[in-house]
This record gives sequence, structure tokens and C-alpha cells, in this order.
Amino acid sequence: MLSIGLTGGIASGKSLMSQRFRELGAVVIDADQLARDVVAPGTAGLASVAKEFGPGVLQEDGSLDRPVLGALVFADQRKLAALNAIVHPLVRAAAAVLKSAAEADAIVVQDIPLLIETGQGAHFHLVVVVDAPVEQRMARMVANRGMSPVEAVARMDAQATDIERKAGADVIIDNSGTPESALVALDELWNSRLAPFAANLAANRCAVSQGPAVIVAPNPAWAEQGARLCARIMLAAGQNAVAVEHIGSTSIAGLSAKDVIDLQLLVRDLSDADAVTSALAQAGFPHRSGQWWDNGHDFAGGSVAQRWEKRFHNAADPGRPVNLHVRVAGSPGAVLALEFRNWLRADSIARKDYESLKRRVATEHCADADTAGYAQAKEGYFATAVPKLLEWLRQTGQA
Repeated sequence: MLSIGLTGGIASGKSLMSQRFRELGAVVIDADQLARDVVAPGTAGLASVAKEFGPGVLQEDGSLDRPVLGALVFADQRKLAALNAIVHPLVRAAAAVLKSAAEADAIVVQDIPLLIETGQGAHFHLVVVVDAPVEQRMARMVANRGMSPVEAVARMDAQATDIERKAGADVIIDNSGTPESALVALDELWNSRLAPFAANLAANRCAVSQGPAVIVAPNPAWAEQGARLCARIMLAAGQNAVAVEHIGSTSIAGLSAKDVIDLQLLVRDLSDADAVTSALAQAGFPHRSGQWWDNGHDFAGGSVAQRWEKRFHNAADPGRPVNLHVRVAGSPGAVLALEFRNWLRADSIARKDYESLKRRVATEHCADADTAGYAQAKEGYFATAVPKLLEWLRQTGQA
């Protein structure tokens, strides 16, 4: 199933998006509702809250007095943390039960106000953030929820900043305009990305990538995208993973590149690479059949000398092309990928030369049906680049 995390600042419009997700056919799990359920009268959660904060947070009928509790915790970060330590594990357990009951091909959307704050982003295939300016959200809280400006500020201060939420977002839905505009954006996301992504996951297939290589200007967002993807892959691979790294052109600031994120998962041996195949597929990175080897370069002589074994995966997500190379830690292919990245990050002349090559080769293959010819045409470059890389390693004391 496709698992989506939905979040946003208070009064940003998550409820509006959740309702549309339901209308589109998603299974929506509302963390706010679960947070109320787990502290309902007679629950262990409510007993724990009363023990932590005293009987004053209970109404005469024994139910939770939310305004009283809110006044306590949103004025004191330590008390808020204590409340979250009680409620969050209960909510996650309840959400897991609901998610496990969904169909295998479902799109499950978990509406979680504190998704970013609680570091849950890596547990989802995508994180969707609903965004609206602070001033607009404050006006909504005062007008629609009866809060004072002071109360509204306290609620916002208890959450992540807009910058932090955007850094954790794979998709941002702008809800600063009319509700209709935000719903149109969500519909487009569903049709062009989420529904195809879910279908690819169910079929255990990679997203189709067609057309020639297109070199685009450097995108500062590539680094954050790579970091989010690395975290998901590390979580999926578990104990079989040694490390996950962002490699390739998109990992090098200032370098024009194809809009494809290349990642390297390091494992201890190839049996571990095979052992994580299913988990990687479930996380959104199916194995690409027939991709078993690197073109190798002999570090001793700098020429193409051998072929190094690896495993290769692509993203099932049509909205974010990814190449995932699974290599043994310390193997020639793994070392070359990482050191080539480090060299281009450090050497502006080498970086400029490589970009010139990429642009020239892309132009030569601009009429191709795919990127295979472009990739093959670059191979000769590496035979001459490896000696330069080795010289840089020696000069910097790394070889």
C-alpha cells in the first residue's frame, strides 16, 4: 500500500485535505481523533494523564477537561513533552491497527499534526505538507476557533516552524488562497502521482522513465530530497544497511544534472543486498531486473578493467526519479562513487569539465528514446578521470 503522511501547522487546512482524500478513495487515519480516543473515559491513557497532571484536568463526569489541560501544557514545554510521551505511543499503536486493516493496494493517509516534530517522515512513502502564512493561520484560529491571539501564538510556538515543515515535505499544498485552489492542487497530485505510485507499488514495478537525458540547472532542493530518501532507505534496510549516501551529480552543489537522485546503499555482502530486495520494494524502490553490474575502473591503472557486481533499484514514485545502487561497503564501485562525488565537490575545475561533458553528450543524444546512449557515451570520460581523482586523493592525503 502507499503510505502518505499529511501534516501542516495548526489552521493550515489539514481537515480540508483529509476530507478530499476520503472523497478520492483514500483510507484516512486522523491522529487528532485517535488522540481523543486514547484518553476517553475509562482508558489507560486518561488514567495516565490524570496521574501526571492531577485530578484538576478531569471534568465532573470523569472526562478530560481539554481547555484546562491545554492551558497547562501549551504554556510549559516540559509539561507538553510529558503529555506527548503518554499520548503519542498510544496514537501510533492505534494508527498501526487501522493501517494493517487496509487493502494491500490502498492509499493510506495519516493526518498527523506533529509529524515533523516527532520525526516520523521516514515511515511514509511521501510527506504532504499543507501550507498557509502564519498571519492567515492566526486569523483563522481567532475567527473560527475562538482563540485569543496569545493562545494562537502559544499553539503555533509549540509546533515546528514553517521552514522545518517545508524541509520535511515531499509535496507542499498551498492553502493561502481559496479552498477550491488547494483542492484542485490535491486532485492533480492524486491523479498524476499518488494513484500511479500506488499502482506501481502493488505491481512491484519501477516508474517508467522515457525520453532522452535532459540536463537542468542545479536545484538546491536536491540535497533535502536526497536526505529524506536516504532516511527511508536506511529504515527499510534495517540491520542489513551499513550506510546510505547521496551520490551522483545531484549530490554536488552547483552542478547541472539530470533531475534524478542517485543513492548508494552500502551492505556488508551481496547476500545482504538480496535480503533487502523485498523491503526496498515495499519502501518504494523495486529492483530493476537485469541490472547487476557496474562498469569498473582499476584504481591502480586508471583504465576500464573489470565489471563490479551490485544490485540496482529505481523508484516506484513517478514524481521523483531515483537510481538506487546497492553495493558492498569498501568495494571498488562503492569507493569510486563516493570519492568521485567528493572530488567534484572540492575541485571546481573538475566539476566544470564534467558539466561540459554532460551537456555535450546530452545534446548529441537529444533525439534518443531513453538515456542509455547518453550513459554509454560518458564511459570514456571515466577512464581519463580516475587518474585525476587518484592524484587528488594523494594530494589531499587520502590515498
